Amino acid sequence: MKDIMIMNVKKIAFGAAVVFFANFASAQTVQDGINSIDSDKFAQAKTNFTDMIAKAPTAENYFYLGNTFLRQGEPDFAKATESFNKGLALDTKSYLNKIGLAAVKLGKGDKGAIAEIQKIVTDSREKDAEVMFRAAEALTLFEKNNSPDLAIQFLNKAIERAAKKEVPAHYYYTLGDAYRLKKIPGDAMSAYDKALPLAKNKASVYTRIGTLWMAAQQWKQAKESIDKAIATDATYAPAYKALAAYDIKYQENAKATQDLINYTKYADEDPYTQLEIAKLYFTNEDYANSKMILDKIFDKVDDPIKFKLRAYQLYADGKYAEAKQSMDSFVSQAEKSRVQPADQGLQGLIAAGLAKDEKDAAKKTALMTEAQQKVAIAKGAKDETLKWDMELAKIAGGGAVSQGSADIGPTNPTIEGLKQKVAANAQDTDSLFKLATAYQDAKNWNGAILTWQKMSTLLPDWAPAYYSQGYSYQQAGNNDAAKIAYEKFISTVKPADKEANKQTLAYAYFAVAYMNKDSDLAKAKDYVAKSLQLDPTYQDAVKLNGEINK
Repeated sequence: MKDIMIMNVKKIAFGAAVVFFANFASAQTVQDGINSIDSDKFAQAKTNFTDMIAKAPTAENYFYLGNTFLRQGEPDFAKATESFNKGLALDTKSYLNKIGLAAVKLGKGDKGAIAEIQKIVTDSREKDAEVMFRAAEALTLFEKNNSPDLAIQFLNKAIERAAKKEVPAHYYYTLGDAYRLKKIPGDAMSAYDKALPLAKNKASVYTRIGTLWMAAQQWKQAKESIDKAIATDATYAPAYKALAAYDIKYQENAKATQDLINYTKYADEDPYTQLEIAKLYFTNEDYANSKMILDKIFDKVDDPIKFKLRAYQLYADGKYAEAKQSMDSFVSQAEKSRVQPADQGLQGLIAAGLAKDEKDAAKKTALMTEAQQKVAIAKGAKDETLKWDMELAKIAGGGAVSQGSADIGPTNPTIEGLKQKVAANAQDTDSLFKLATAYQDAKNWNGAILTWQKMSTLLPDWAPAYYSQGYSYQQAGNNDAAKIAYEKFISTVKPADKEANKQTLAYAYFAVAYMNKDSDLAKAKDYVAKSLQLDPTYQDAVKLNGEINK
């Protein structure tokens, strides 16, 4: 899921930094908590700050706890607000907790909070570098609701004031974050470079630099920086999250799965961290692991995004009515700013799925209209969360192909044995190939489609898997999906491999031409001509060419 992936990369970049507060007797404990946040160990950080509050219930300690809820993968605004309010009850002048409450408003989309944060800094008379830092941090936390110009102004003042002693590395981290928001990567990199010699954990800086290169689509430099982070500290969890995003970008799904395993190992069991992992598994098209993790923590998280993730999973299983209920729950509970074009696209696909079995003609028409309109929103936004046309084609041809639909089809001992091998190792492409072929031999077309799709996920540049998907869809009677798969095969065959794939290419062009002859005559003529260029003796193409060029 693209929007989910962008969000995860952003969280890596804007993660909390290591902070040292010399004015607290329990400074080491404070640093332990902030270190935990920076390492995506949010449960550990919450325990740390809760213990601090039990020993010393100060306004500052309540701020640290509240800020942890803001910094986790999905902010928990309710718990953050509760903690900030407790801090203010102890000290009504606590500028930190006032900034915390304003940050909650900003995270929810209230842009008026920017002026509120500015007033808090003014009221503090800009005497405390930490207050200015936290104000700037709040102004860079949220991707869609921020004020990088004001953040840069506050940070420069904080750096100037702190320079009398020593500028903390996290001041420069956050300055880099602000420049990222302004899309000035050069200045962002300069800020991160200044943080590097000051940072106690350089893996944190290298990870930020890596995600900055990713944002600039400089993938070689991104990989080099992430590798440096892991070489510096092999237990630094966010580096593996960044590496997973990199591998997902390159469709290295098996590698991304291992990255997520490592991330899970070095992060902690905080439910919101696990929710992040479930989203990343879904982005990696590892639906089984995504569902397993979401099932485990579903009742432990309050964030409505859990309903969206559940809706995607239910849609993938063809459970359209249940998927609609989950999406309705997400849309009704989430802030409006969190509903993305991809979410509307998914609502459109769900509507198309419901229309398939709707008996009432008027309702069916209304659902199909909704489907086209909402999918158009996702496509218009150039969203690539799902292959929208292919998804519509799959629904039109009979609905989603799931493991359940494959399991009720024809089987035999060979299929069952290969299924066990694949279950034991989802990255075993040799067994997947044999299983897909066995499904085809048994005429279990749903099983063949599903297995060839898994092959394409693991080997996205291996063209034959798309051809086989097209053939299986065609045999299953889903010509719309077959056309898309054949076209993907045609576009994936490398120039150097065209001669070896001459016959299959000729058939693919012919099949698309034949399936378009009644709906797109110009395309049918073009494709049948290409088929004959590859094989002038192909009699079916010769016959079709004669029919459509009378």
